[in-house]
Amino acid sequence: MFKERTSITKRIKEAIRPTPLRQRIVSSLFKIRVQTRKLEKKSYELQERDRSIYEKCVSALQSKNTSLAAIYASECAEIRKMAKITLYSQLALEQVALRLETVQQFGDVAYTMKPVASIVNIIKSQLQNVLPEISLELAEVDESLQTVVLEVGEATQQSFDISASGEESQKILSEASMVAEQKMKERFPEMPTIPTSEARL
Repeated sequence: MFKERTSITKRIKEAIRPTPLRQRIVSSLFKIRVQTRKLEKKSYELQERDRSIYEKCVSALQSKNTSLAAIYASECAEIRKMAKITLYSQLALEQVALRLETVQQFGDVAYTMKPVASIVNIIKSQLQNVLPEISLELAEVDESLQTVVLEVGEATQQSFDISASGEESQKILSEASMVAEQKMKERFPEMPTIPTSEARL
């Protein structure tokens, strides 16, 4: 409720005295860096949690308690799903930050903004059920970036090449996914094979 009221107040202020474009980009960049650090911290916490559960799973297997080992293995699988989304989101947002830095330095707003806004929107949606508080913060960034995209289009009287910006954002997300996959293999040990009930009979 309070968050909604704040948002309405901000919108009224924005309508009366619009924030300069560069300032909005700087603010978005700062917020993205903050969320990236939160994702990095969460990623580390999940890795530590997985290590603890993994050790319990191995210990249960050594004690021939396969039903308990299966429970731990299932928990590890859930943690790893969450860890992969977290890591992927962190890597994608790092790329967004790099591109926003390029905008700051070289002023190439028109070419850069559309794929950047698109990525933030996708990551925001992916984190909605996993890390809702980060998703909420990214929703504000997304709104700000979408406004920048519209304003740049109006100011330069350019129509953005949607397919080109879509390809660019897809390329960034694919790279983030590949790196996340690799880092998952490095950080998380392979799960031990748990004998099925049929195998034990």
